[in-house]
Amino acid sequence: MKIPSPNRRVGARGRTLSGFPRPRTAALALAITSMIGIIVGADAQPPTQSERPVAEWRKVVNPIRRDASMEARIDGILSGMSLTQKIGQMTQAEIKSITPEEVRAHFIGSVLNGGGSWPGKNKHASVTDWLALADAYYAASMSTDMAVKIPIIWGTDAVHGHSNVYRATLFPHNIGLGAARDPALIHEIAAATASGVRASGIDWVFAPAVPVVQDMRWGRMYESYGNDPALIRTYADAYVRGLQGSFGEGSALASVKHFLGDGGTDKGKDQGQTIVTQRELVRTHAQGYFGGLRAGAQNIMVSYNSWKDPATGTDHGKMHGIRMLLTDALKEKVGFDGFLVSDWNAIEQIPGCTKSSCPQAVNAGVDMFMVPDDWKAFIENTVRQVEAGEIPMARIDDAVRRILRVKLRMGMFDGKAPSEHPRAGDLAALQHKDLARRAVRESLVLLKNDGALPIKPGARVLVVGKGADNIPMQAGGWSLTWQGDETTNEDYPEAQSLLAGLRAVAGDDFTILDGTRVGAKIGDYDVAIVVIGEKPYAEMKGDVAWPAATTHSLRYPEDRELLEAMTKSGKPVVTVFLSGRTSYVNDLLNFSNAFVAAWLPGSEGAGVADMLLAGAGGKPRYDFRGRTSFPWPGDPCASSFAPAVLSATPPRFPAGYGLSYARPKAVPVLSVSAKQSCGAR
Repeated sequence: MKIPSPNRRVGARGRTLSGFPRPRTAALALAITSMIGIIVGADAQPPTQSERPVAEWRKVVNPIRRDASMEARIDGILSGMSLTQKIGQMTQAEIKSITPEEVRAHFIGSVLNGGGSWPGKNKHASVTDWLALADAYYAASMSTDMAVKIPIIWGTDAVHGHSNVYRATLFPHNIGLGAARDPALIHEIAAATASGVRASGIDWVFAPAVPVVQDMRWGRMYESYGNDPALIRTYADAYVRGLQGSFGEGSALASVKHFLGDGGTDKGKDQGQTIVTQRELVRTHAQGYFGGLRAGAQNIMVSYNSWKDPATGTDHGKMHGIRMLLTDALKEKVGFDGFLVSDWNAIEQIPGCTKSSCPQAVNAGVDMFMVPDDWKAFIENTVRQVEAGEIPMARIDDAVRRILRVKLRMGMFDGKAPSEHPRAGDLAALQHKDLARRAVRESLVLLKNDGALPIKPGARVLVVGKGADNIPMQAGGWSLTWQGDETTNEDYPEAQSLLAGLRAVAGDDFTILDGTRVGAKIGDYDVAIVVIGEKPYAEMKGDVAWPAATTHSLRYPEDRELLEAMTKSGKPVVTVFLSGRTSYVNDLLNFSNAFVAAWLPGSEGAGVADMLLAGAGGKPRYDFRGRTSFPWPGDPCASSFAPAVLSATPPRFPAGYGLSYARPKAVPVLSVSAKQSCGAR
């Protein structure tokens, strides 16, 4: 909803172009002016010209056009709904905290499963268990006493495949896919993900993430495809088209996230402050949304971060409360007519709000509220706030209209339960091993090779390192659990560790020696593959907090110690580095004859082996094509990707770097910094 300003142009039939009646009396004009105070905050003033959306917020033509008959149908549904029913549609609860009966009784519009949440709290729940729960929620939503029954929608963080579900294929995380530079691959992965979530009864995927990361300290860096806005825009377009298509059978709702500037927080602090001008906010951080909307995106998730504009000196606060961005810019100037969903309990971070109460966020433009556990109190509080005049009824109607519009566009009113859709309950719809293995091959980046690769047939290959037979490490965060921890190889029965992948590819042409077991007898070998890297993490726990240096060996000294020990044998050392970020690794490069950035490759370890072990005649099976989508630092304190920082402290490897067998290049012995701290802020 847009409150008319004194300068707003007036449209036909006595209405402003925002849809509100033209004030005909001074008293009515005064009443509307008073409403501004309610909507933007009692102490706030209407935005100044410098705080209004800038020209770079341009109209995006969405391929899914407004349909007059559908809008009339929505009018009819809205006219028969009570206030409580409307607020219920704006509410999203966590499956651990709501039963199907509660969905029915409170007219709930949406549920979600967070990371580490499964049907029956069973980490090994089958696809049919997921489907049965989806059917139960759907049946509950269709058995209310509403005049028109509104089907529930279920959202999930299927961010690299259907990654919360047991036995599903895990694709490489976004940082690796960005290195592949292949939009067609992204389209295929998104389509495969859609088939998996629909098979389990879920309709909505909280992806793609489109942050343009500006600092490697950020613990969510691996959720980003890179720091090039153009690449992000292209990938967002490809992902949304692959996941949603034209909302046919097997497609799912995409959620482009997190709006806006989540990857630009100062020094990479999770949920921190992004300090950029509005123009830079659009030019750098909004490009993924332009790409996603151009492809037909119907949902956008709002970000935890806050925003300060140094050009105006304005601290706008948390994104969930910034009406100028959510409504004025995104909904009105850009023309987004889908709905906005909040992030997990994010509304409580707005001053004056709690987990269950935030009229500021409603008035700013958030349409659906992810209030996982406090959903019942949220409904009660919001109903009371509307009745008290803190939230205009028109804003509630706008939010529900947007939610209904998306559900209708998705075909959710077709009367089919989740189990009635094609491939429902089919485990094979969650498994895409060949596609994932190809994605691994395309994502790997060769940073160094002095002739150690490819490894020739007949070689005795020693495999060591904490990541060699460790599927949780190669899967990373958002894999069965939120942080990707509290899991073992046994939790991934369909997956293949790097060691298992090497054995499978080697066949009888190589001898693979397992040096990962305690007390293993290493014996004689020709070349060592050392698999090291980061242990699983997600947001918050993954941050490298300022002022610590970004040197990998400071956080994982055991990796340096192992590599140093391996070099003493005099045999070639091939390092495979598992990571969700670029880090300072000069010391590790010096200990390696070849160094492969494998990122977080997911469940198909054979994709790595395909690139390391030569085929017939000693020729490479495949050549490396991956190119870094982020700079790789040449100094442990140069964590920012800002142009001024990169100019003053050139990266060890710039974005776009990557060797291949066809294009070798020597990497000299590198100087190694002993910095452990980057000094005072």
